[in-house]
Amino acid sequence: QVQLVESGGGLVQAGGSLRLSCTVSGYIYSTYCMGWFRQAPGKEREGVAGINTDSAQTYYADSVKGRFTISQDNAKKTVALQMNSLKPEDNAIYFCAASTVRCGTYYLPPGGRFGDWGQGTQVTVSS
Repeated sequence: QVQLVESGGGLVQAGGSLRLSCTVSGYIYSTYCMGWFRQAPGKEREGVAGINTDSAQTYYADSVKGRFTISQDNAKKTVALQMNSLKPEDNAIYFCAASTVRCGTYYLPPGGRFGDWGQGTQVTVSS
């Protein structure tokens, strides 16, 4: 099992930036994709970014492409989500998740294929 702990959420003005971090521990050797998901009140969970832990290929949802960057630091066992040019519609709880299914540039497994999840961190963007 993989344990995930997110940090870095908070309140920021529109146009600002935040950096989320996910610390990974436990049995990570079957993890092939790390993803960031978000869920806003009354909306469905959305996969926003993913990174293939072998190839470092990255996936981005159209809603965040060009603004968000996912990265991994294998030495520190962390996965980060750099969020720039934030918009009020980015308001959500952000979750880090781990999957045994590979992801790539054009594919992020659906949330149901991610077996391990963090507790979430709130991102609030004021207009």
